[in-house]
Amino acid sequence: MTDLVSHQTVRLSTGRHDSPDDGVCVMELASMLAGEPFTDHPHAVDRRLGAFLRAYNDAVDDERRQDLYPLAAAVVGTGRQRGFRRRCRAAVRRELRAACGWWATCADDPAVRLAHHFARAGADGHERALDFVRTLVDDVIVPPWRSIEALQTAAWDRR
Repeated sequence: MTDLVSHQTVRLSTGRHDSPDDGVCVMELASMLAGEPFTDHPHAVDRRLGAFLRAYNDAVDDERRQDLYPLAAAVVGTGRQRGFRRRCRAAVRRELRAACGWWATCADDPAVRLAHHFARAGADGHERALDFVRTLVDDVIVPPWRSIEALQTAAWDRR
């Protein structure tokens, strides 16, 4: 009997993967939960938030990476949320300015720079990273038909 790989049995790991059998990063898990094709750039997640989480996923140790598991579900729906991109961009720049000074806002990808800053800051930075994402997604209202249970059921039914 082969083991069924699902969002409930995978363990978060670094890098991009070809399939869940090889492991998943936090954004690949989000694509599974959203019922999308397996990818680390799911349409259901805001582009900038996805960049932050991909970078943070790869920058932290394995123990802290597992704390990102619930965030994969929390960020599903942000890609289609009206006004979320603007709020996310402003929050990233505000955090970077506070952490690194005004010059940090000139980075090629501020979300990636912020993720690396939090990862280097140890346990305190880890809590700040988790709170950063939770605070951003607290305002996202997911319609009942897009609830995580509905997404998981839809993904299961496609198999």
